[in-house]
Amino acid sequence: MHSARDRIEYEPWLEELEGVADRLELSGDARSCAIDLFLADVPEDDRSKRAVLAASIYAGALIAGDGRTQGTVADAAEVSRLSIQTRWKDLLEDAGLEPPRW
Repeated sequence: MHSARDRIEYEPWLEELEGVADRLELSGDARSCAIDLFLADVPEDDRSKRAVLAASIYAGALIAGDGRTQGTVADAAEVSRLSIQTRWKDLLEDAGLEPPRW
């Protein structure tokens, strides 16, 4: 689990996550799941942070039953759809969840 220190250290990224969630009109549950997923696996470099942030939002929305398409999340987060596609399943698995097998 993440600490309060993590929230402070990554505050600008969490604000960005909230901004993307606002643009997508995500539920509170989806936002909470996305924050937890993001803070559980924050990469070192900023370029990867944006991709993980977007993948966290996509996966968090799925978990909360407030799903959005990868393309919609990618547009709102200003990343490629491929950035989300290559990361979201690993985020779920790292969190101890089994990704859906569509």
